[in-house]
Amino acid sequence: MKPTIPQGTRDFDAATVRKRNYIFNTIRNIFELYGFQPLETPAMETMHTLMGKYGEEGDRLIFKI
Repeated sequence: MKPTIPQGTRDFDAATVRKRNYIFNTIRNIFELYGFQPLETPAMETMHTLMGKYGEEGDRLIFKI
């Protein structure tokens, strides 16, 4: 069986990652010049919080890990 990545996700090659990092770093630096502080929030949430909030189609788009 050929390995696959989950639908709705993708891999980035090294050249693309470098370009994306350059763009994100540029944006981050400009924001910091204007006094914005960084904030990181969790990428995962409990099922209870997400289910039923976005309708039936939204429920199908949630990755259950």
